[in-house]
Amino acid sequence: MLQVEQLETGYGKKQVLFGLSLEVRQGETVAIIGPNGAGKSTALKAICGLIRPWKGEIRFEGELLNGSSPAKNIRRGITFAPQGNRVFPDLTVMENLEIGGYHLPKKELRSRIEYVVAMFPLLRERPKQAAGKLSGGEQQMVALGRALIPKPKLLMLDEPSLGLSPGIVKDVFERIRTISRETGTSILIVEQKVNEVLAISNRVYSLKLGRVFFTGTPDTLIHDKTRMKELFL
Repeated sequence: MLQVEQLETGYGKKQVLFGLSLEVRQGETVAIIGPNGAGKSTALKAICGLIRPWKGEIRFEGELLNGSSPAKNIRRGITFAPQGNRVFPDLTVMENLEIGGYHLPKKELRSRIEYVVAMFPLLRERPKQAAGKLSGGEQQMVALGRALIPKPKLLMLDEPSLGLSPGIVKDVFERIRTISRETGTSILIVEQKVNEVLAISNRVYSLKLGRVFFTGTPDTLIHDKTRMKELFL
């Protein structure tokens, strides 16, 4: 579904990715792990169109994405939930969800919102509450729900556990597993909670200094503490 070949990019004159290659197949969950500054978030931003590739290719369902805008990529079926500012704080929960489907016909948008609030019942209870007044875990539900509104083929998540309590982290990862299982959506997820993300992933890439340092299945890492330590040194 997604193929990234020899991707190089960065910010201004600072190069961050050096020949990055990865793929995501239909229906699988793929994790990207690694130390801070490895280029994980930059990879997601390049795929969704927020930054332009300098070299290499990004293809989705065989179509070249180099230079394509985020809006066009959403229409292709790629959605992105970034880390940090997860919601539009001054807008209501419902308005946040509606923004996720701004390009959809009204009837389809209503249908998708109904699907999302069924998955996250809390959102049904607070449609008019300002999203910025929600807890961190509740805001993450809004962000996940908004990313699901367009019915993505590929859902990209950047550190969905950031700033959440351990109990909420467990719930968020279980919901991500449910999304994959029930919808068949392919998921590419950057995450620092390594054990938790490996538990829900089919394959894993580890980045270091903008390059792929390791690729394989989670089983090859979970019980290999020496290798795991090498990935984060």
